[in-house]
Amino acid sequence: MKRILSLILAVLMIVGMFAGCSSKTESWKVTCPWAPSGVAAMVSQKAAAKSTEHSDSITLVAEAIKGDAATVNTWVADTEANDPELVFVGEGLLSITSIIDPAKMQFSYDDFVFVENLYSSIFVLSADAKLNIKSLADLEAYVAKGEEISVAVNGATSSEAFLAAALFGSMGAGAQLKLTPYQSAAEAAQAVAKGETKFAVSHQTQILETYQQGSVSIVCAFDEKAIEDGPFAGVEGVGEHGYPYFRNCCFVMARKGTDEQKITELKNLYDEILKDEEVSTWLNDTMLLEADTMSTEDVQAHIENVQNIVNQYKDVVVG
Repeated sequence: MKRILSLILAVLMIVGMFAGCSSKTESWKVTCPWAPSGVAAMVSQKAAAKSTEHSDSITLVAEAIKGDAATVNTWVADTEANDPELVFVGEGLLSITSIIDPAKMQFSYDDFVFVENLYSSIFVLSADAKLNIKSLADLEAYVAKGEEISVAVNGATSSEAFLAAALFGSMGAGAQLKLTPYQSAAEAAQAVAKGETKFAVSHQTQILETYQQGSVSIVCAFDEKAIEDGPFAGVEGVGEHGYPYFRNCCFVMARKGTDEQKITELKNLYDEILKDEEVSTWLNDTMLLEADTMSTEDVQAHIENVQNIVNQYKDVVVG
């Protein structure tokens, strides 16, 4: 009898060991190769904190590194298919750097497999309140006067720079346009309030406080239609008037060749996190961002749209 009990206990222990192995949690490091205190890093931290609530098998670990193209070059060189590593890549690298300064990139879109879009941000154009420009019609009238148009942007060849070039270029600004690059998005957003420039292109969160203080007016949003929610609800989209635009997206990517089933698991996890009520409320109300899940086809269309804008207005931006 004792021998039988011993055998039963041994079998139960073995079953328990296998059960423990099958439920082992896998950690996936998510590298943000942009500003460590920026929007993407903050959202990644939020997603990582929520990952254990939505998965028993995958834990996301957020890591933010200042670096951009060089960081992604290293990531591609050091990461192999099925390594538990993810990285953010967006239109800044895939659509702008790839055309303006391709020597910086030792990788291409083909080195990655798309997991999910972490968020989308709708940029806005702000104007010095003293100009009394509150709509696209006002802006068109101002441009028609032929006065100098100075616009603060985050970096000389940033998404903001190309959006400014596309909008004012489409209005026929030509030589009137002067893009003024700043070291950070926050600095660019504040420049217009300080009187250093007449306009600025920025994320909504970066200009909100200045807007609430009455120092600037919000002219338009770089989207297909008016902003629907938040403090800038009702601000018209440039797309409604036929002007070019694109959103700022944040693509979560794995190394090409990673198992398709694992990619599906990761995408499902991100989708569940983005649907989480706490996360969606925080994204919408605090960060003024949108949960904007995308397909591979959506990503390709976004990249191509931005590339078209860059090719058309690169002479305006680069000079």
